[in-house]
Amino acid sequence: MELNEILSKAVHVGASDIHLKHGVMPVFRVHGRLVPMDKQAPRLTGEQIERMSRSIMSPTHQNKFNETHEVDMGYGVPGLGRFRINIFQQRGSVGMVIRSIPFQIRTIEDLELPPVIKKITAYERGLVLVTGMTGSGKSTTLASMLDFINSHRNCHILTIEDPIEYLIKDRKSIINQRELGLDTPNFSLALRQSLRQDPDIIFVGEMRDVETIRTALLAAETGHLVFSTLHTTDATETVNRIVSVFDPHEQMQIRYQLAANLKAVISQRLVPKAEKKGQIPAVEVMIVNARIKDMIVTPAKTREIPLAIQDGVHTLESQTFDQSLLSLLYRKLISFDEAKATSTNPEEFELQWRGVQTMEGKKWDKFDKTSIPIPTIPGVELQTMPRIKGENTPPDEDPDDDN
Repeated sequence: MELNEILSKAVHVGASDIHLKHGVMPVFRVHGRLVPMDKQAPRLTGEQIERMSRSIMSPTHQNKFNETHEVDMGYGVPGLGRFRINIFQQRGSVGMVIRSIPFQIRTIEDLELPPVIKKITAYERGLVLVTGMTGSGKSTTLASMLDFINSHRNCHILTIEDPIEYLIKDRKSIINQRELGLDTPNFSLALRQSLRQDPDIIFVGEMRDVETIRTALLAAETGHLVFSTLHTTDATETVNRIVSVFDPHEQMQIRYQLAANLKAVISQRLVPKAEKKGQIPAVEVMIVNARIKDMIVTPAKTREIPLAIQDGVHTLESQTFDQSLLSLLYRKLISFDEAKATSTNPEEFELQWRGVQTMEGKKWDKFDKTSIPIPTIPGVELQTMPRIKGENTPPDEDPDDDN
């Protein structure tokens, strides 16, 4: 069995990941579940997997693997797609985990991301972070945002990735994509050098260390639009994580820098679709305004960020995870059980959804992301959904009442 044969079958069934392990048949992750490639497929031997890995590694990758027993790399098959491959050693044998990356970059609409994402791509400067756990779709979202910019703006986009995943062709913009291990040794050095390469937009694959975070803030401060990712679950954790990597005597200064330069945090969780065919992102969007800046600067107020996000649903088009889930649930794109399991506060989410069902058809005649109920925050009085004025207003109420 050859590697390209396994990859072809994985793409055919829509697998997001492929697992190759000694003594086990190839295993695919399809719609979030692990399934065997084929019940009749033979079990792979360690020698087979090692031969597959050696056949695709460059001399640089082989040297790194020999030294560290693990390596990340990109791999492309003409007419099939690109793949992000992690090769590692476990129990003395070689193993591989492969992420499938389509050639075609999906649009913001295709991914069913909130419309405010397009407005975020129009920023001229500052720091924009896309966060989420591994496999939550961060790379796909960022690729769609960069490709949208590429189609609508005349600028220089510089990416620093480990490895390069989506290949973005020049359109209105010029794009340079650099890969760790091949084009540059590490994120922090590449990011420092990028400031001399006339970029308008810089994408840093991940803010892994203090030096990379510090340089990213400097790049945003000096007039560049910087995109990056973090493995954090929401906007509040993102702020706390960035601050916490610095020494205590620096943390206050970092809070001021972050408040001045952070423009938005987009956090994602993938939810199985109602028909169990595919997944859809539930997206928290924090747009930084004066109120949130104050919460970033003041440690005691940082925990109040979720309240500020939900309050900005009308004016800023921000939204919490629970607001996003309610919108997806109302549109019948996900099931209630999946929405509740994914929500930040499951019990409160269920109360909010009951409120939606109770109100439907009685006090308002439409539902969109700006008219969803506001999820509760501990210690804050439960708020009901906004009332939509119209022909469904009960006769005992004043139709001009704005409350």
